[in-house]
Amino acid sequence: MEQTPSHAEPAAGEDLPVGKRPKVFSGVQPTSALHLGNYLGALKQWVASQDQRDSIFCVVDLHALTIPESVDPVSLQQDSRKVAALFFAAGLDPERNLVFIQSHVHQHSELAWLLNCTTPLGWLYRMTQFKIKSEGRDSVSTGLLDYPVLMAADILLYDTDEVPVGDDQRQHVELTRDIAARFNNLFGDTFVLPKGVIPESGARIMGFDDPTTKMSKSVAAERAGHAVNLLDDEKTIRKTIMSAVTDSGREIRLEHASPGIGNLLLLHRVLSGASQAALEDRYRDSGYGAIKKELVPLVLDTILPIQTRYQEIMRDPDSLDAILAAGADRARALAIPVLARVKNALGVG
Repeated sequence: MEQTPSHAEPAAGEDLPVGKRPKVFSGVQPTSALHLGNYLGALKQWVASQDQRDSIFCVVDLHALTIPESVDPVSLQQDSRKVAALFFAAGLDPERNLVFIQSHVHQHSELAWLLNCTTPLGWLYRMTQFKIKSEGRDSVSTGLLDYPVLMAADILLYDTDEVPVGDDQRQHVELTRDIAARFNNLFGDTFVLPKGVIPESGARIMGFDDPTTKMSKSVAAERAGHAVNLLDDEKTIRKTIMSAVTDSGREIRLEHASPGIGNLLLLHRVLSGASQAALEDRYRDSGYGAIKKELVPLVLDTILPIQTRYQEIMRDPDSLDAILAAGADRARALAIPVLARVKNALGVG
């Protein structure tokens, strides 16, 4: 039996040569617009670590099919390309990273079926996201229940070491580990056991209209003022921030801050690099309006350059498609031997 690969952990800030870096997999659905929380909690982290990791970034369009009545085939295809363009506009280098669209690499679906055959059904019914998304529906697709197995296939197909996730996705990575461990126990060492990694800073940006809940793509698609989307115009960005929920108080201390003001101060810290003490001194006698007013240019200075680069990329669709096609070719080259290892373990293929 071929032994499961292992990868070394780099020291902080160390640039490692290709082949000696830990493999990192991240997937983003193309449904709904990417927002400021996605950038600070994911994209910015990916860009900062692209010399310390072998990173694989996948636009997971197959996951968008789990609620088929909400799918517009034309929009889905275009939205997948938009997400990839935003990846590059945010600073991901297609030469240093692997970026592709999930449905362009059929090994994802094939591995998902093989994992289905060894994954207990009860594990899927216990998943929190399934319970939330199926609540109140007369019927749900098998794909909605099986979503975590496809996610496990996405991750395991590349001998992934690390999966950057928010708290809401931690359970899915834990299930992936369980699925991989069960398979290894049944058929011998086949899969690397990945671990979920939550970024230390900016990982949980809250909604401007409801600072008790995490900023969400799906909520932002339904409610104006919930999030600053990366492609919002300047007027909309300014209005969203200035309308952010705070409270009626004036004391600016992070340890006593309301969720709303705490969210604004967190954004300020992440975008400006200012310390907690510096922000308390700056705004102690100013009130919340001053924080919002000065947060606006910090957000614009972050987002407008991304928008400029995004527009440049989208004006040359042939080049974008060529990059994604090359990414899919590279992904298949990595996926084929892993899938062969799995099929060999099972005695098929």
